[in-house]
Amino acid sequence: MPKLGVNIDHVATLRQARRELRPDPVEAAALCERAGADGITVHLREDRRHIQEHDVVTLRRTVTTHLNLEMAATPAMIDFALNLRPDMATLVPERREELTTEGGLDAAARLAEISGAVLALQGRGIPVSLFIEPEMSQVEAALKSGAAFVEFHTGAYARAFHAGAPDAEFARIATAAVYSRRQGLQVNMGHGLDYDNVRPIAELEGVWELNIGHSIMARAILVGMERAVGDMKALVTV
Repeated sequence: MPKLGVNIDHVATLRQARRELRPDPVEAAALCERAGADGITVHLREDRRHIQEHDVVTLRRTVTTHLNLEMAATPAMIDFALNLRPDMATLVPERREELTTEGGLDAAARLAEISGAVLALQGRGIPVSLFIEPEMSQVEAALKSGAAFVEFHTGAYARAFHAGAPDAEFARIATAAVYSRRQGLQVNMGHGLDYDNVRPIAELEGVWELNIGHSIMARAILVGMERAVGDMKALVTV
């Protein structure tokens, strides 16, 4: 069964709306772990719209499962990660004008840059995952880069599911996952997964972790963090 990684960025989104001290992402992470989360994910963005450096530093000390740092492949972020030493670094695309990460990293077009980042991070014992589209060209680029993991962007599948026609996108993900595992890559999934569409993805053989944030945080506002995480954990524990 896959592990459940919980992205807590939007706890910080709410805090930063008023530049207050609460809600505290560190407290949220502890509640997520208490409810059964297998890992905590945060994205330290260039514009610092939600998670801040001090959050990540404190989480590194307090997270008892594993800490996955989503980051752009920039020199500044690589230096930060090398000093922090997260349990995993996930390289993601990033644009200031986007509301959220809108697609996968184009590892094929940026192979030299991505390979350099992978070498720097994994050379210091930090496993690297590339957040990519479920496309063979991107999987091949991930293999060439030396990354240990891929995380497939499931946004198109999530949209197709709620439009009532998920089969083509699901097949694309399943095919890419099988090929990746056969080539020795560990496979994660994330983006747009919610309580309605997560089960088919969780049932795919060999998926290591699902990283889910927005849907859990949205539900937590209504029912509490521990119940929201527990409900998702029950769905992914197939």
